[in-house]
Amino acid sequence: MPRQHVPSFYLYGEAHRLVHRDFVHVEALDDRSRPSEWTIQPHTHEELSHIFVIMSGGGAMKADGALIRFSSPCFLLVPATTVHGFDWLEDTEGFVVTIANSYAVELFRGDDDLAALFERPVAFSIEVAEMDRARHGIEGLMQELGWGAPGHRAAVNSAILSLLVIALRHLSAASQAPAGSGAQVSTVARLRDRIERRFRLREPISEYARALGISQTALRAACAKVAGRSPSELLDQRTLLEARRALLYSNLSIAQIGFSVGFADPAYFSRFFQKQIGTSARCYRNAGIGPGRDWPVS
Repeated sequence: MPRQHVPSFYLYGEAHRLVHRDFVHVEALDDRSRPSEWTIQPHTHEELSHIFVIMSGGGAMKADGALIRFSSPCFLLVPATTVHGFDWLEDTEGFVVTIANSYAVELFRGDDDLAALFERPVAFSIEVAEMDRARHGIEGLMQELGWGAPGHRAAVNSAILSLLVIALRHLSAASQAPAGSGAQVSTVARLRDRIERRFRLREPISEYARALGISQTALRAACAKVAGRSPSELLDQRTLLEARRALLYSNLSIAQIGFSVGFADPAYFSRFFQKQIGTSARCYRNAGIGPGRDWPVS
């Protein structure tokens, strides 16, 4: 049976177009969810990431093959390129903040902890008092986006950062904070950025180290300290994410998917996938969506 084509939108339901480098948008959750009868079909945004602030209600998010359940009060973070859709509980209330990748890069410059928030889709609960602060921040953001008073950009930046600091502190409390020096954290952030741009080439780790201007030994040490993985594992992780997306949301053959992520030999790709995921690419595709995860977890 042909698989459903996954559209790439500007904002949901709007044709894809060039994203302004400083694009920031906020809207009420029900602006698009209510007319869609509380179901948002799987889609993606090439250059836009989301911060969902859920004040009442809840639902389930389908994101890159996983089913994530959540209930208010909570945050959802959805990075650009994630294939995602929602089944909302009727009359769920909240807001969606959407930011351009280029804007986020500038906003997070010098703060790798914030940049790491958008490494994967995630949901987490927050306290009622923190939701009150989040609501205040969003109200201020909406006001700033509606006019051009002096200090406009600083006020917008401040409102978004206030939301992300809430997210960062919750996620840091729920898991061990990244170890390693500031230089090592920066190295891994630069490695992840290069992997994102070049993972389809399957370049050797020696080439990544050369491009970053450090030795392979130093690169391995930084990855072990900060990410708890080797450079090769980080590369394979990104490759597998793209392969899983294609298996679930495209009509490409398994051989074509392997080729698209840098494997010229279909048999080698099949062995790679089986070893990493624990099941064959064909079985993964036939199973459909991955196992559900119930939230909140913190």
